[in-house]
Amino acid sequence: MKGHCLCGNVTIELEDINTFEACHCTMCRRWGSGPLMAIHSHSKPDIQGEDSMTVYPSSAWAERAFCHKCGTNLYYHQLGSETYVLSLGLFQEDPNLTFESQIFIDKKPDYYEFANDTVNLTQQELFDKFAEKGTRPKD
Repeated sequence: MKGHCLCGNVTIELEDINTFEACHCTMCRRWGSGPLMAIHSHSKPDIQGEDSMTVYPSSAWAERAFCHKCGTNLYYHQLGSETYVLSLGLFQEDPNLTFESQIFIDKKPDYYEFANDTVNLTQQELFDKFAEKGTRPKD
């Protein structure tokens, strides 16, 4: 898969992934004025144009990146892992994506709703999954 920011200064390439998720956490909604629609990768993508990127430490366990030339949100990265959650909008040319899951569903405000039939995880259910893998973020 190949994607890029609005201005094209940052390009991202990763293995083909055919599913995406929505995150309704407070930080994602503040970051993008709505849920983060994203592709979940378990390996670091190939990124070109890193000199146009700003990486922001958004919590004790994660960082978020954006293009500082055009403002496009690029990814969320869980520190200490190869987990990258990449903005779906970077990969608009791929029509074969399936909306698979919604996380932090208990944080979703009442003013929007998706009609898709997805797996829905609360914050606690998601953190329990992290704990099972030994990668639970710090509260």
